[in-house]
Amino acid sequence: MELGNNERRMLRAMLPEPSRAWSLDELLEATGWSDQVHVAGAGAGLAEAGLVEVAEERGRIVSLGDEGAKAVADGLLEARLWDWMSEQKPTDRTMAGLSAAFERHEAGPGVGLLKALGIKVEAGALATADEGAVVAGIEQRTSFIQSLADGPLDAASLDAEMVSHFSGRKGLIAIEEHVSRSWSLTEAGSSEDESGLEEVELVGDVTPEMLQGDSWRDAKFKPFDVNAPAPVPLGGRPHPMQALIERIRSVFLEMGFSEIEGPYVQSAGWNMDALFIPQSHPARTMQDTFYLSEPEKVEVEDEYLDLWASVHEHGHDTGSRGWGGTFDRDEAQKALLRTHTTVNTIRHIADNPHEPCRVFGIGRVFRQESIDRTHLPEFHQIEGIIHEPDANLPMLISTLKTFYAKMGYPDVRVRPAYFPYTEPSVEVEVLWRGEWMELGGSGIFRPEVTEPLGTEWPVCAWGMGLERLAMLILELDDIRELYQPDLERLRRMPML
Repeated sequence: MELGNNERRMLRAMLPEPSRAWSLDELLEATGWSDQVHVAGAGAGLAEAGLVEVAEERGRIVSLGDEGAKAVADGLLEARLWDWMSEQKPTDRTMAGLSAAFERHEAGPGVGLLKALGIKVEAGALATADEGAVVAGIEQRTSFIQSLADGPLDAASLDAEMVSHFSGRKGLIAIEEHVSRSWSLTEAGSSEDESGLEEVELVGDVTPEMLQGDSWRDAKFKPFDVNAPAPVPLGGRPHPMQALIERIRSVFLEMGFSEIEGPYVQSAGWNMDALFIPQSHPARTMQDTFYLSEPEKVEVEDEYLDLWASVHEHGHDTGSRGWGGTFDRDEAQKALLRTHTTVNTIRHIADNPHEPCRVFGIGRVFRQESIDRTHLPEFHQIEGIIHEPDANLPMLISTLKTFYAKMGYPDVRVRPAYFPYTEPSVEVEVLWRGEWMELGGSGIFRPEVTEPLGTEWPVCAWGMGLERLAMLILELDDIRELYQPDLERLRRMPML
């Protein structure tokens, strides 16, 4: 193989130190190039000729996100909540007091963070048996965040547990993959004669002017290797996400379920109030939900507004005390982009309160999420219900275990959870790479949900994120890889 000028220059720069491994910056300085593309291209040519070996090292760089920068300045949310608790008498450490001291979008998630540190909520009060453990946990997290204040760090130098923890929290840290390369001479490359590596003027294209004269006779042309590898043209295939949707659809249909669909635009009433989600819930704020200006309002039948008002204010006749306060009918008719596909199953029950059914749906949902490796503002959700007189929790668990087994994950477990609209509630986990991974929530709809819809039958319900399941099956570490226009990468993903 005849070498081009860039290959000659790079080889000539490396020959004085034949045993050295050269970094990108070192080669740029030695060759006088300013563009790393020249190094990459010349290195590839030399590697193909067997004169150079290329080594790659992959790693991850961790930096502060926007919320992480705020946490450095103001303190982590759990640290501020703990400071508030420390200033209160034990009798004053109540949920009501916490809700009054913090914004709604902080209070809810903050309690979850405190629970993970060992703080319990008992009879509306916050308490812990081991304050030292809470303080130690907060200090560890604070120290981690502050360590990034001076700039990005290699993930390998950081506490892996902390990296994992903060990668699951929106906006606190950002993780970028990076690749470093080095080039070193092979034995053949080291034996090259430097005198034969002088750069010459190479002609890439024969012009009409050259052919009209004799200049082409003495010209030195760029080498053209007719045996060089070329990309193999590949036929089309379904996008991995669409293929996965079709696979999931076929599994549920095989299990005897029917598919339902619904519109993206919904009222807050059907999306939230019908599920007994209080109108003061943090998820209903503009920071979490996409409300619309056109249409601004979706009309809801008075019959349902009356029922929801009764349930939310005093529990109606369900045996519940409701949430108290005054139900806002205008709030219930605000137009929004649905935040889950559960709204489809709720509407289905309302339209068919006395007809047994087993239905599922797969559709897009929308939430105000910051884009990172595990979150997107638009994603898919898998939803399903069993609505019949004898529906029960063992039936629900058995159904989900069967579904995941058909998807290739026979090891499934459930653990107790809390959701505003189901009781009992469970989270579903599958065993993946030796660890249990949570994939979705499920449970039995509360009477506050079902009775206003006109049914007295139990309803087994579940919901799971499709993208999270896709990351599991396709072995992806970044959810954004599913939607990048990299056809070659998409082709390399497994067939589903």
